[in-house]
Amino acid sequence: MGMSVGGGGGEDAPMGEMNTTPLIDVMLVLLIMFIITIPVQTHAVKLDLPPPNPNPSDVDPEFNQIEIDFLNNIYWNKQEVDLPTLQGYLNQAAKMPDPPELRLRPEAEAKYELVDKVMAAAQQAGIEKMGFVGNEAYAN
Repeated sequence: MGMSVGGGGGEDAPMGEMNTTPLIDVMLVLLIMFIITIPVQTHAVKLDLPPPNPNPSDVDPEFNQIEIDFLNNIYWNKQEVDLPTLQGYLNQAAKMPDPPELRLRPEAEAKYELVDKVMAAAQQAGIEKMGFVGNEAYAN
């Protein structure tokens, strides 16, 4: 409500100010009604995904482990492979944008010649991150 203090006329004189309180109340109610009634917009992006690969790769993007047991069997991520198949896996791993780490774990009874062939295959494929796992078992 507007109140006029002083100002020339008497009590019966018209007020020169408009009471804006009801106008503000009506505007706030309308604003709240508009906010409630506006539907939530969902943003959708059309994306064409590639078809699923029927032959998933056996190459892990994080790290891959090669194990050579005492019978001279080669295991790629706990799956037995031969040397040409291992070479294929190493080539796949080397062609990745961020080549994974290769962990080599030969048993103590494994033939050195086979371990040497595996290391040469990794070098020929272009593997740069390679480490030996299990050396602590042979420490003095």
